[in-house]
Amino acid sequence: MISAAEFATKSRIIVPLRFNQLNKMSTQSSNTILMISPVNFGLNKQTVESNAFQNKDVKMDAKTSQSKAKKEFDKFVKLLRSKGIEVIEVADTKKPFTPDSIFPNNWISFHQDGTIGLYPMMAKNRRLERRQDLIEQLHESHQISKVVDMTKFEFHGKFLEGTGSLVLDRVNKIAYACISPRTDKLVLEVFAKHLGYKKVIPFHSVDKEGQQIYHTNVMMCIADKIAILCEDSIPHSKELEKVKKNLTETGHKIISISYKQMNKFAGNMLQVQNADGKKYLIMSKSALGSLEPKQIKQIEKHCEILSSPIPTIENLGGGSVRCMMAEVFLPKK
Repeated sequence: MISAAEFATKSRIIVPLRFNQLNKMSTQSSNTILMISPVNFGLNKQTVESNAFQNKDVKMDAKTSQSKAKKEFDKFVKLLRSKGIEVIEVADTKKPFTPDSIFPNNWISFHQDGTIGLYPMMAKNRRLERRQDLIEQLHESHQISKVVDMTKFEFHGKFLEGTGSLVLDRVNKIAYACISPRTDKLVLEVFAKHLGYKKVIPFHSVDKEGQQIYHTNVMMCIADKIAILCEDSIPHSKELEKVKKNLTETGHKIISISYKQMNKFAGNMLQVQNADGKKYLIMSKSALGSLEPKQIKQIEKHCEILSSPIPTIENLGGGSVRCMMAEVFLPKK
């Protein structure tokens, strides 16, 4: 088997771009979010097999699913902007056909040292979501020091779907990842090596039926002081112990959620902040409705909750609000 180091060298993973001094101070939450407005949203048949959160029994024609998803998207963006959170909204294109483009965090990530990560995607139609014009648009207003392009792993049948596969503790440089058909250990090593993550914590996570959970970000979330975690989904006690140990050692209070809550997307949350530094934990109405009063109180000790209804996006897309937001940590010019 080819090693991560050999693959990185062979594939010329790093493409450097030169700029002046970049901000290297780490923070967990961004005040700028990239979001892709849908054009062809609907059930992606290429992802259903590995994503148990998609509801393939929903009967909805393409026109209706797109119309409903667009209304949910617009309402969500309006809510974020009303709180002073900067949203860079980019419209999807009619062609190529990309029903999951509303979830950009799977193909790209942005980091405070000016790095952009590009990721290998399992579904062929999801690979079409990658857009050079979007990177060039961001380049006009933000500093980019290098691009770490891992997409060639697709030719080897190995995948790592961005901050879906990865839940990042950006402050302590720890990457958590549940192994699945969409999250490969080798690519995880390459990510850590080239994006400066000093520790990787791979583990296994399954749903109540024993199926591998497709993305880590549906069963856990890391904010400044708290971590949301579906402990029941990690069947191996040593792996669960390691995950919890690292979370507590880095100062995170663990809020445990049940399978039932996870299935309502209570793990798919994201902490963001506005221009004044006020922090919010973003979740869907479905996720908020699943939480117990005690859990809500624990969260609100640390940040305000923002929620928005996105039932069409959740049911057909199998992802929730966190999947819709790619945090832009790049320094501004």
